[in-house]
Amino acid sequence: MKLWTSALLLAIFIHGVAGDGFVKTGRTRFLLNGSPYYANGFNAYWLMYVASDPSQRSKVSAVFREASSHGLTVARTWAFSDGGYRPLQYSPGNYNEQMFQGMDFVVAEARRFGIKLILSLVNNYENFGGKKQYVNWARSKGQYLNSDDDFFRNPVVKGFYKNHIRTVLNRYNSFTRIHYKDDPTIMAWELMNEPRCTSDPSGRTIQAWIMEMASFVKSIDRNHLLEAGLEGFYGHSSPQRMRLNPGFNIGTDFIANNRIPGIDFATLHSYPDQWLSSSNDQYQLSFLNNWISTHIQDAEYILHKPILLTEFGKSWKVPGFSTSERDILFNTVYYKIYSSARRGGAAAGGLFWQLLTEGMDSFRDGYEIILSQNPSTANVITQQSRRLYQIRRIFARMRNIERWKRARAARGKRIGN
Repeated sequence: MKLWTSALLLAIFIHGVAGDGFVKTGRTRFLLNGSPYYANGFNAYWLMYVASDPSQRSKVSAVFREASSHGLTVARTWAFSDGGYRPLQYSPGNYNEQMFQGMDFVVAEARRFGIKLILSLVNNYENFGGKKQYVNWARSKGQYLNSDDDFFRNPVVKGFYKNHIRTVLNRYNSFTRIHYKDDPTIMAWELMNEPRCTSDPSGRTIQAWIMEMASFVKSIDRNHLLEAGLEGFYGHSSPQRMRLNPGFNIGTDFIANNRIPGIDFATLHSYPDQWLSSSNDQYQLSFLNNWISTHIQDAEYILHKPILLTEFGKSWKVPGFSTSERDILFNTVYYKIYSSARRGGAAAGGLFWQLLTEGMDSFRDGYEIILSQNPSTANVITQQSRRLYQIRRIFARMRNIERWKRARAARGKRIGN
């Protein structure tokens, strides 16, 4: 009971301070209402899908309530579902209002529980449609396309995607009565979940696409932050870093892609249990340490932008899994973020994959965390929320002291005159 009470008090403090402002960036930091802001958060891709069924909306409310009680402040989720079963967009430019109302509910509930949202606009993969569905739509309109990677090149496909961006950003929320582009509950837009273009490993195709789409998003919405959705793989702009990649060359470039002016912060994913599946836990942790440290350094000294670890986790489906090993991985990630944040560095937070609530067995993928069923991991998460909150308090106090000193100096000048 004592632990639950302290977690609840933490949530009250964190969300009470947060307010309703837009999250901004100041060089290598996120800022909210002028003070440094750190994102201890989670992924829950399923929020809109579940909320589109009014009888299931209690699950969305429950997961936000549980997250908030553990001090979690940011959720990343899908603002897309293209074609297929229960789509948001069932054909180019045509939308399912019931699904959109599910998204409206998600935004409204996040607002109620003091949680900011990162909304991803399309998938690289076939799940929920993705670039494959867009390419198939273009083919049905008479376009001759060689591969799903033509998503990034074909003007008709790009037109379909831009229309989706325009539709989501201009959506009028049926619950809050606020357009999405005007709602500070939304922290950032994400261009794509894990963009990959294996047909052009040079990186030029993805670079051009991000430049075009970032400019388009900013032409509609200057309130919100924007990120590309990258996993963090290095490309040809930093050849000395490419040896750090875990054997991937998929046409993205962490440095070049994140240097694009419309991209406000860098993102990073890390799945050592997938990427290095033939290695042991110790080697995977060593990789993780180096992977995160190198990207934080590059965000700080090359990009001069904040960096958010938007996906990480450890699957219980991997042979030899233990909860203690998962907790060690979470602690490793969290300590790298905390160490950077406390010195004012570029690491701005981490979002684990993924958070569920009870009664969602069909959504289990091995990486899920159910806070009530995973007490040791929940405790690690809460401790990180507390640490990041304390850093924010310290920086806010320093800012107030500086204001007081300036005010006193100005008063002294007036008296002297």
